[in-house]
Amino acid sequence: MKPKIIQQGAEAVISLVDGDIVKQRVKKGYRFLDLDNKLIKTRTKSEAKILNKLKEVVNVPKVLEVTEDGKIVMEFVDGLKLSENLENVDWKVVCEKIGKQIAKVHDFGIIHGDLTTSNMILKNDDVYFIDFGLGFHSDKVEDKAVDLHLLKQALDAKHFNIAEEAFVRIVRGYRANKYKEILQRIEIIEKRGRYKG
Repeated sequence: MKPKIIQQGAEAVISLVDGDIVKQRVKKGYRFLDLDNKLIKTRTKSEAKILNKLKEVVNVPKVLEVTEDGKIVMEFVDGLKLSENLENVDWKVVCEKIGKQIAKVHDFGIIHGDLTTSNMILKNDDVYFIDFGLGFHSDKVEDKAVDLHLLKQALDAKHFNIAEEAFVRIVRGYRANKYKEILQRIEIIEKRGRYKG
């Protein structure tokens, strides 16, 4: 079966091959070859490791294979991409589920790094998180607040009709450790953004 490219980004090409997802990191011509190979290798391993750890606590695709040349083969989560479907589902309930899932990820000491509805899939009423390419380990309140702040911005940009209420629902579901501190830090981050320039 011919590979079908699902997404082509700056960091990787995502294809559907024989019913599985193949994420192939892209070589960067502007980087020294050795450095580029090293970065591709370490980032691929790091993402696979994060996915393998998280599968114990939240819904993420199962990693099937990791190669030295920057390829991750994982299960295809056949569901609705929330970036295109959030308004068409019971979004208030889904947003609370998103909040609960993010809390579990954060309590596990992991930051997603690109928390948008483009990286969330709804399958059988379960929310799956995908693409941990920018993910990293951290227990810092600031990092968790930035993760949520990015999601808030993504909602404003992509789902502006429901963004405010959607984020309220996400926060309602989000009951991570130190969540009050994290929510207070979001306000500080927003103020910092406003006074820039």
